[in-house]
Amino acid sequence: MNKKNNPYRNSKYLLSAYNFQQFPTDSGREVAFVGRSNVGKSSVINSITDHKRLAKTSKTPGRTQQINFFTVENYIRLVDLPGYGYARVHKSIKKQWEVLINDYFSARNSLVGLILILDIRRDVTLQDKEMLGWCQAVKIPVHLLINKADKFSYQQKSKSFEKFKKFFPAEELSIQLFSTIDRTGVDEVTHILNRWLYGE
Repeated sequence: MNKKNNPYRNSKYLLSAYNFQQFPTDSGREVAFVGRSNVGKSSVINSITDHKRLAKTSKTPGRTQQINFFTVENYIRLVDLPGYGYARVHKSIKKQWEVLINDYFSARNSLVGLILILDIRRDVTLQDKEMLGWCQAVKIPVHLLINKADKFSYQQKSKSFEKFKKFFPAEELSIQLFSTIDRTGVDEVTHILNRWLYGE
């Protein structure tokens, strides 16, 4: 993929927000990435942008405790939301995250789409369903990434992918396999981002 078709290589860190007052100006367009803690969300962003350390990765679940904004170009942004569902995080921090994410979804007119990331090895959780319902309630389009596809054989991937497709009806969202290791699905999700952010 050349640079013209992948403007996300130009992405730069903008800011981290711990509350809605710290959000950047609500203009232009942005797409948010969200998923369960340790699902590989930051690595997905790094793969799409072709950066090794744009979004900070960690082996410790629950590490991201703020909303991270990245600028692609003027008024075009990618957004890294805190991971959810990590049981060992203190209840007060969980509540803080819930308020932060709720404020974000409620306040951002520039939010034009959400990339929901799931682990191909895991079952769909209640929090995954709630996140999808949240987006549908505010009429935000969702694209589902089934991440870590490299962990399965071809047969296992096919079987698991069919399971996810049955769980998430095609008329409600789009869905694909993804791997940060062998870069499976990078072109596909880039096309989705182009459509949402640039109207292509």
